[in-house]
Amino acid sequence: MSEAIAPGHPEQWFDSALGQYLAEREYRYFDQTVADVFGYNAFQIGLPQLDLLRGSRIPLRCRIAPEGAVDLRSDFRDLPIASSSADLVVMPHVLEFSEHPHQILREVARVLMPEAHVIISGFNPFSLWGCRRRFHRGTDFPWRGRFLTLMRVKDWLALLGFEVVGGQMACYAPPSRQSKWLERFRFMETAGDRWWPVSGGVYFLQAVKRVRGVRLIMPKWSDRLAPVKQLAASPQKVGDKEDALTMRARD
Repeated sequence: MSEAIAPGHPEQWFDSALGQYLAEREYRYFDQTVADVFGYNAFQIGLPQLDLLRGSRIPLRCRIAPEGAVDLRSDFRDLPIASSSADLVVMPHVLEFSEHPHQILREVARVLMPEAHVIISGFNPFSLWGCRRRFHRGTDFPWRGRFLTLMRVKDWLALLGFEVVGGQMACYAPPSRQSKWLERFRFMETAGDRWWPVSGGVYFLQAVKRVRGVRLIMPKWSDRLAPVKQLAASPQKVGDKEDALTMRARD
């Protein structure tokens, strides 16, 4: 994974109190959202230690990562998936650990079918989690990543033809390492959506790939038949009165 920012050891971090706090919110949103997406092929890109497709009813569910115990090992910039074949792609905290996040989104757009779904989770830089990263940077997950703003991710999705159809903020409590402090600030979860909805430590986005259809404009043909024109009789030259009477008698 030469193009990625090393995320440290997320599998160990998720064993901590703060990691379990985040995983609980991730599962809560993904379990509810993926259950309403139907199709045949679903892929999870990144964080294979979290089974975020467990609530999906799609028959084929595949977890992809460059290393580790996964179903498919691959670079996220060049997925070995046929174009327009995926019905659902979930991306938990992938973009903030990539040197080329827009390229990854472009690759996801390639493999998704029209009207297929992508669900993204990311860390919000304008939050207590973002302050923790800014002033106390570390080498562990998630503080080593580059947090992307919600508006930037929305702009990238719009440029690639996606329409955002859902989203949510979560993790309003301060990112404390101790479970007792997380419990004391649990009230912030219910108050966060009401009083500071844009300050959640994590944001979720659900978007649909829109493809404009081509409409063939046909000429407006008339269904009525053309009227049959009556042929005029050709004039004939008569020499005298007897010939004229003869012609009139024939008529």
